[in-house]
Amino acid sequence: MTYASSTEPLDHAVSNIGCTAEAGDTKNPAAVVHEIDPLADTRWDELVALHPNSSIFHTRAWLEALRASYGFRPVVYATMRGAQLEEAVVFCRIESRLTGRRLVSLPFSDHCHPLAKGAGLDAILSYVRKQQERAGFRYVELRPRTHDIPGLIDVGFGISERFSFQTIDLRPELPVLFKQMHDSCIRRKIKRAEREGLTYEVGRSEELLQKFRHLLFLTRRRHKLPPQPAVWFRNIASLLGESMRVHLVSKDGVPAASILTLHFGQQVTYKYGCSDGRFSSLGGTPLLFWKVIQQAKEEGATLLDLGRSDYSDPGLIAFKKHLGAQSTELCYYRTPAPAERAKEAGIARKWAGEVLSRVPDPVLELTGDCLYRHLG
Repeated sequence: MTYASSTEPLDHAVSNIGCTAEAGDTKNPAAVVHEIDPLADTRWDELVALHPNSSIFHTRAWLEALRASYGFRPVVYATMRGAQLEEAVVFCRIESRLTGRRLVSLPFSDHCHPLAKGAGLDAILSYVRKQQERAGFRYVELRPRTHDIPGLIDVGFGISERFSFQTIDLRPELPVLFKQMHDSCIRRKIKRAEREGLTYEVGRSEELLQKFRHLLFLTRRRHKLPPQPAVWFRNIASLLGESMRVHLVSKDGVPAASILTLHFGQQVTYKYGCSDGRFSSLGGTPLLFWKVIQQAKEEGATLLDLGRSDYSDPGLIAFKKHLGAQSTELCYYRTPAPAERAKEAGIARKWAGEVLSRVPDPVLELTGDCLYRHLG
């Protein structure tokens, strides 16, 4: 099995600056924006390690996985204090003949908050807008973790999508966290899973990854969607190392449910979940989340990020709420501001889903391998 390898940092970080330009910001006319390669410049690692708004999605390993799996080229636009990065926003350049050229922060990432605010963020966004005009990007997209960023609308960004975003505060003691869970929907199912003798495994071995992929394939077909490419998960496992974990429960040796989590500092992020529908009544998925919470507490984590949920999936939102999660709204922003989604687009997606639900397994997997390079 071949895995992608990460780019080694260069010895002289200053040489990594691609270009600089006056941002033309009226609040801070002297601000200069620098373009750097986050896969080669160690100053990006230093900023991510120290910034309070950074997450697993900002890390070099995640960016390298996006590049190695889909060909998306990451770029950071930053202001500097001396030789150090001060304010920064990371994007991926997506080049697709099917969906056009875009600048997204970041594709296949639930959120990627700007590591910048105020005048620094204004300068960076002004520069990015100029880059958009020069390079002909169809749009620029930001995916901040919170929507209290002033000025986005004023500089031409508009809300493109809205999601429910749910997190669990892990600071209370375990008995309190367990009591916060819904009695019949979660706690009783955890006890049912234990009575059924479901076995639990956690790790990042190739065997666990293959079992996860098998369950993911079943789940995506059930939802009438193509599965993400196998190379994506192999690259995550290879590049993120111990920061990625696969959690699996089995019934009599048969995989029943699995989730994939990402770990960064005191944050644990739930990224993917899947299951075999034949075992859905046994409580495997609630047990998996309880195991994740227990381990996170043991390791000193303070937050479980349950990710985004589409408002069209109220069942998923309710399940996360039953785990004890708190909800806020997650908004994505684009410039130029997007028009309202056409009704015909929803009809087309539904038709495509019906077709995908009927194609043979090899065709469905090939569809995913080809399609995701053009999405994000």
